[in-house]
Amino acid sequence: MSNRPALEIRQGQHLALTPQLQQSIRLLQLSSVELEMEISQALIENPLLERDDDPAPAAEAADPEREDSMEQADSLSELAELRTEEMPGAGGVYPDDDLPQAACADTLREHLLGQLALTRAQARDLALVRVLIDELDDNGYLGSPLDEILTWLPAELEVDADEMRAALALLQSFDPPGIGARDMADCLRLQLRNPDVSRLPEAADSRVLACARQICAQHLPLLAAGNPARLREALQCDADILRSAYALIVRLDPRPGRAWTVPAADYAVPDVLVRKTRQGWQAVLNSAVLPRLHVNGVYAQLLGNRREGGHAALQAQLQQARWMIRNVEQRFDTILRVSQAIVAHQSDFLTHGAAAMRPLILKDIASELGLHESTISRATTQKYMLTPFGTMELKRFFGTGVATDTGDAASATAVQEHIRKMVAEENRSKPLSDNQIMQCLSERGIVIARRTVAKYREALRIAPAAVRKAQAQVLR
Repeated sequence: MSNRPALEIRQGQHLALTPQLQQSIRLLQLSSVELEMEISQALIENPLLERDDDPAPAAEAADPEREDSMEQADSLSELAELRTEEMPGAGGVYPDDDLPQAACADTLREHLLGQLALTRAQARDLALVRVLIDELDDNGYLGSPLDEILTWLPAELEVDADEMRAALALLQSFDPPGIGARDMADCLRLQLRNPDVSRLPEAADSRVLACARQICAQHLPLLAAGNPARLREALQCDADILRSAYALIVRLDPRPGRAWTVPAADYAVPDVLVRKTRQGWQAVLNSAVLPRLHVNGVYAQLLGNRREGGHAALQAQLQQARWMIRNVEQRFDTILRVSQAIVAHQSDFLTHGAAAMRPLILKDIASELGLHESTISRATTQKYMLTPFGTMELKRFFGTGVATDTGDAASATAVQEHIRKMVAEENRSKPLSDNQIMQCLSERGIVIARRTVAKYREALRIAPAAVRKAQAQVLR
C-alpha cells in the first residue's frame, strides 16, 4: 500500500492576542522613560493623538479631595527629585556611598569607543582595541587571556602577541583608570601607575606611593590576612607610611566598570509615591510621570460626521489613538493597584525600615488582585516607589522567607538588615565571624546556615571578619 498525500480539514481552537492586547502588555512592561519615548513617537506618527499641556484637568480641579491628593503627590514628586540624597537610605534599603551620584549617559563600551576615536592609532590597532573592549566584563576586567583571544582571530590577519599587548596598553591608558586589568591586583597597580594627586592626595608622598605599589603587586593576601606586623616586616616601612599606603589603596576603585552598570533605581523618577494618612500608608501615582493624552476633537468630529468610507486611514488612526489612551490609563491603573497591595503588605517596612520587611512573592499579589503572575512581574519591573527610605524598585519589596523559631518567616531583606546592624555595632578589633553572626541571629529567633550568612554579607558588600580586622589594625 502506497502512501499518498491527502488534504484534510480539521477544526481547532487557539488563543490569539489582539493588537490592542499586545500593545497593553508591551506598555505595561516599559519603564517611565521608555513609555515617554513610545508616546512621543505615537504623537509624531498619529495626528489624531494629542498631549494635554494643562497641568490640572477641570474634572480633577472640581474635586477638592482629588485636588488635595494631587497637590500632596506633586510635593512628594519634588521631594523625589530635589532631596533624595538627604533622605535616610537614599537609593534603596542599603545605600552604597561608593556609587556615583549621577547616571552615566552611555555604556562603558561607548565611553571607551569614544576615547578610541580620538586617538591617532592605525586602523589595524583600532580594530584590535575594539576586540578587547568587547571582552571586558561589567567590572571593566579583561576576562580572557591575550593568548586565548589571539586564537579567536582569523589566521590570515597574522596578529601576533606584541600587537595584542600594544592594543591592551592603549586600552589601559583610557579612562577610567584600571580599565582592562586582568584581576584586582592588576587593576590597583594600573591606578597607581600615574595617580591623580588631586583625587589621591596620599600619592603625593613618593614613599607612600612606592609602598602602596608594592602592596598591590606582592602583598595583597598578606594585607587581607590581618597581620600588620608581618606586613611592615615584609615592606620594611614604618607604621605611618603603611597607614598612609592603606588609606591610598582604599581610595582606589577595584571595579572601575561598575559606574556604567549601577542600578537605575538610584536615579529613576518614581512612578508611585507613598504618603502617611490617618488610615495608614497610601500609594498614589506620581503626577510628574502621568501623560495626559486625548483625541484631536476636530478630526474626531469630522470623521464622526462622515459616513462614507473615504477616510479609512484616518479612521484607523483614530482607533489607534483611542487604544493608546486606554492602554496608558490601564497601565497606570495596574501599577497603582499592585503598588497599593505591596504597601498593604509592607506597611511595617515603611514605618520601621528594612528590618521589618516581610516575605512576599509575586503569587501573593497575583492571587489578591486576580491577575497573572506575569502581569505582576511586568508591573513591578523598572517601576519605582518613593519611600521614607529612598527610591526603590517595586521588585525590591518581594523576597522569600527565612524560618524563625516562632513559626513565622522573616524576609531576606530583614535578615540582611540585622546583619548590617550587627557589623556596624561590632568591636572593630574583634569583628564578628559568620558563625558568630549565625549564633546571634539564632538568639533572635532567625535560623539560617552559616553559608547563608556569608551570602547575605557578600550581598551587603561587607568584607569577611579577617579583612575587617586587618583594616582596623592598619588604621590604628
